[in-house]
Amino acid sequence: MGIPLVQSYRIGRYILEQKLKRNKRYPLVLMLEPLFQCNLACAGCGKIDYSADILRKRMSVEDALAAVDECGAPVVSIPGGEPLIHKEMPQIVKGIVERKKFVYLCTNALLLEQKIHDYEPSPYLTFSIHLDGNRDRHDESVCRDGVFDKAIAAIKKARQLGFRVTANCTLYAGEDPDDVADFFDYGMTLGIEGMMVSPGYSYEHAPRQDVFMGRRKSKTLFREIFKRGRLRGSKWRFNQSSLFMDFLAGNQTFQCTPWANPTYNVFGWQKPCYLLVDEGYADSFEELMATTEWDRYGTGVNPKCDNCMAHCGYEGTAVEQMIANPLQALRVFVFGPDLDGEMAPELPVLHGGLADGVAIPIDHIGTIDRDGD
Repeated sequence: MGIPLVQSYRIGRYILEQKLKRNKRYPLVLMLEPLFQCNLACAGCGKIDYSADILRKRMSVEDALAAVDECGAPVVSIPGGEPLIHKEMPQIVKGIVERKKFVYLCTNALLLEQKIHDYEPSPYLTFSIHLDGNRDRHDESVCRDGVFDKAIAAIKKARQLGFRVTANCTLYAGEDPDDVADFFDYGMTLGIEGMMVSPGYSYEHAPRQDVFMGRRKSKTLFREIFKRGRLRGSKWRFNQSSLFMDFLAGNQTFQCTPWANPTYNVFGWQKPCYLLVDEGYADSFEELMATTEWDRYGTGVNPKCDNCMAHCGYEGTAVEQMIANPLQALRVFVFGPDLDGEMAPELPVLHGGLADGVAIPIDHIGTIDRDGD
């Protein structure tokens, strides 16, 4: 896997501390969104559909670091928007690194070569570069030509200067497994630590809705990609747990754990997760954890969650399963996911809604074709 041992150790120690404290719900990764403004308008993005006054908002350094302290998660992911647009981002990153938190600064890399000297290499800082495939596929995904080449040049520059670098790859409808496998092979030649992969989440506010896959199609796609890698003898490194990769391949029936990746942005603490943007906000992390009706969310419970397989919802679940069944996790780590057997049963998909504020009982939820095909 593409996670350094020291980082794995620190996270493992943190989880053990939470277990000893008997904490049922605890954060693993803080999703810190200091702005929504971006210099791209990607087809599958649901984060930039705000009025101009909201897009101009910036989180202060003080508020960002207060959120890091309040949450206490060992890892901080800084998505956006495009974080490098934020003029005080170097100070935010520096403050997080000084707290010895592992920070993943997510960027489309258009500004990275220009701004990289504002940052210092550190084992606690990783540039997570957005790459959704090879040149043609990525540029199509971000709706602008030439972005792939800029991102690759920025990766090479960051590696030359001694920075940790990963790639963040989101897969959408119409992917060719051979092309994705080629891209993963190419990614390994860039000297990056690993790839973070996930199916695209069907944001309600995304400019296009035809780019998203259903759950079954996503799992079938990942199986086909992994089969290519196995046949080629590829040594792909993923910046994710082995059981999350097993989930993507259709071998785990997981429910999401949204509290594992809480979100703090310019509006406050977002309920219940990074992906659902219209569910309300809390004024503090404690209030978020205490007042969010967690049982109202998840596949088969809330229709907005039915098609989600994103790492920000399911990586925490995979980590919990690794703790509960370490031998299973070790087997998948050593031998990889099963790519030929029957897929694990799916949770039923809700195609109604919440009635009078009460979740419909699971045995009253009808099922539909998950892909809607």
